[in-house]
Amino acid sequence: MTAGVKAAILGKGRRNTSLIIGATITLLLVFTAVVSIFWTPYPIEQLDIAHKLAAPNWRHWLGTDHYGRDTLSMIMAGAQNSLLVSIVAVAVGSGLGIPLGTIAAAKGGFADTVLTRLNDFILGFPALLIAVMITTLAGPGAINAILAIGIFNIPVFARLARGAALTLWQRDYVMAAWIAGRGRVRITLNHILPNIAGVLIVQATVSFAVAILAEAGLSYLGLGAQPPQASWGRMLNDAQTMIYFAPRLAIIPGLAITISVLGINMLGDGLRDSFDPRLQR
Repeated sequence: MTAGVKAAILGKGRRNTSLIIGATITLLLVFTAVVSIFWTPYPIEQLDIAHKLAAPNWRHWLGTDHYGRDTLSMIMAGAQNSLLVSIVAVAVGSGLGIPLGTIAAAKGGFADTVLTRLNDFILGFPALLIAVMITTLAGPGAINAILAIGIFNIPVFARLARGAALTLWQRDYVMAAWIAGRGRVRITLNHILPNIAGVLIVQATVSFAVAILAEAGLSYLGLGAQPPQASWGRMLNDAQTMIYFAPRLAIIPGLAITISVLGINMLGDGLRDSFDPRLQR
């Protein structure tokens, strides 16, 4: 992260309520996921049929599900799964999409045309539909969900990186570097990427929130994480037949998804405001 990016975050962050709230919720989500790696109130695979569908009490703060599993433990483990899938999927999308976009902007011509048409083709399909197609062909599971969400993120980052880079290639300081004999790769690394980093970081937060929703949707359809892994989406699927006499089993994971996505979106909005020079005094 460049010095300018750090200064933007620290300078505006003190006055940006959206950034503070979003960062707090996101850090809480990360903390919950990390803690669940080492500890949960009860093992998520532990069944207690004698106490199934128990209401919240001092032993089970959020009650138990229809198998007697502790709901709080499932929520904590589900945060771990959602974060893992989302982080890797966004890393795959940005790790491949950003180089493709910057290369297309630097090269132009045939390479730029091919990438643009390919992006338009992929973006013509809804994200969830692409994910369902891939997981249906490759089989359900967390790895295939990561692959499906990551593939959709590639053209998103490629298109954004290309558009932002093309604008910078017209700037005087980039043209001066080109006239001075610096190659396209060096100009891209030294001048293009540092100046589009803010836009890409904001897009990463947006894609992260979308990835959490996509993972929950795939798991709800039975195409994401498989038992005994915990997943918020599968918790919603399990709760739909008990919505009338145990609505909390659907409300709790639904709130977890909503709050997580809201927090990450607020973080993205705060970062966007911090990086936008038009909002600077």
